[in-house]
Amino acid sequence: MVDQPVRPEAHVGDAEHLGAFSDPLTPLVLLQRTARVFPTKEAVVYGDERMDWAGFAEFVGRFAAALKRDGIGLGDRVAVMLPNVPVHLASTFAVPLTGAALVAINTRLAPAEVAYIIEHSRSKLVFVDPELAGQVDLSRVASDVRVVNVLDRQAGLTDSPLPGPTFDDWIAGVDPLPIENTVADEFQMLSINYTSGTTGRPKGVMYTHRGAYLNALGEIASLRFGQETVFLWTLPMFHCNGWCMPWAVTGAAGTHVCLRAVRPPEIIRLIQEERVTNFNGAPTVLRMIAGDPAAQGVVFEPRVRVCTGGAPPSPADLKKMDALGVDVTHLYGLTETYGPHVICEIQDEWRGLSLEERAELMSRQGVPYIFSTYLRVADPETMEDVPADGATMGEVMMRGNNVMAGYLDDTEATATALCGGWFHSGDLAVMHPDGYIELRDRSKDVIISGGENISSIEVENAIYEHPAVHEVAIIGVPDEKWGEVVKAFVTLKPGASATAEEIIAFTRDRITHFKCPRSVEFGDLPKTSTGKIQKYVLREKEWAGTKKLVN
Repeated sequence: MVDQPVRPEAHVGDAEHLGAFSDPLTPLVLLQRTARVFPTKEAVVYGDERMDWAGFAEFVGRFAAALKRDGIGLGDRVAVMLPNVPVHLASTFAVPLTGAALVAINTRLAPAEVAYIIEHSRSKLVFVDPELAGQVDLSRVASDVRVVNVLDRQAGLTDSPLPGPTFDDWIAGVDPLPIENTVADEFQMLSINYTSGTTGRPKGVMYTHRGAYLNALGEIASLRFGQETVFLWTLPMFHCNGWCMPWAVTGAAGTHVCLRAVRPPEIIRLIQEERVTNFNGAPTVLRMIAGDPAAQGVVFEPRVRVCTGGAPPSPADLKKMDALGVDVTHLYGLTETYGPHVICEIQDEWRGLSLEERAELMSRQGVPYIFSTYLRVADPETMEDVPADGATMGEVMMRGNNVMAGYLDDTEATATALCGGWFHSGDLAVMHPDGYIELRDRSKDVIISGGENISSIEVENAIYEHPAVHEVAIIGVPDEKWGEVVKAFVTLKPGASATAEEIIAFTRDRITHFKCPRSVEFGDLPKTSTGKIQKYVLREKEWAGTKKLVN
């Protein structure tokens, strides 16, 4: 008689055996391993400051020890109001190491918004950069909050108007905590990331240790991070905890190159001098780099791999970056999905296509990440999938390990967002026969003119082909006959010129006439703190005095 294998379930209730085959998932172990295996490898670069992995782990351990000395522990919240500096990077490990949750605040918010987030999250400590001190008005916060001033000597900032110790004084005299798995429950909250709040108060999106760990592993695999990875921090670390890439790059034993602000000449210099292999950014950032005088005649060698999100990159954007020596991968996700959930995986057969054909395919959002698995385009009312015909629009829905645990203290909004066991993105897309999705609009951005649905993204991509256009936003504006018609808001490239008539004629040569703009307005476009164009601001102006819902 053959012995039957012992099933793991037989030992699930036995604590002694459970520890042998189950360990709570947390990104803390990624730093633990990298510091042990690669202690002398370069970990962090910032100006003339350089740390190896052993040094970075020691820095994180001291940071965590100082937090614990100040009474920070399980269930507490710690806020940071910092640019992409080493202290911000370290906080993504140090705060969770204590059992507390990290609250990384958008550095471009107004004082009232910052105060709301500090108050709503119940943060006990907030780490503040001197240049951002004017946005931190603690008189607006009812609870007792302490400030630690993070002085950035690399930027010449040696004083702060806020009361409280400097970071160096605050951290002095403590022995570092060991970097280890301190998590008893992998569903424990690791961080709270706030939405942009364009339609009301920002919502606190809760991330777990499990979700962050699996996201990091998935990014290592999907983006092929390794020891040779040199990652330039153009993406704000406050944005979905840097799309979880502080943990991913660390787990891969790559190198973090910190960058205080997005300045194209500095980005180009660092790419060349530090041999940068990867960076991330919205299409706006890519256009800033490609259009800067410092980029003229530059072709990066070796080529740089860039992930972009936000609005879909236009084929014109992709062609410009290709000429610069940049390979762009399109990602898509939301704060509620820890950042990216979808990646436009490149198929081998695409490589033989023309640049124009490749650009068209690469501007699609794509397929689920290796850690995501579940992605659909469905009718939000019936919850039935739309046909995979590349034409029928439905709402993008996701579920899996990288969907938020919910909104902090907002059960109603959580129930709405996760209705039916799927996260409802509010984005409209089509499903192509090959399983790749393509965004067509936010549900609120679709223009309905004379009963016909018009995708603002389709019109924007057509206008982006114009050589004088730097940025464009398409919205519907009131029309007595058609209900609404298309209007284009255009920012021209420095030194370039074009008339409204030229833009309209250019578009009519490329797409169906009823989709083309009836009018064009030139000027700067309103944007969120993460570089996304605020179409609702444009709509509010155009629809003032009407009953149109503009948000």
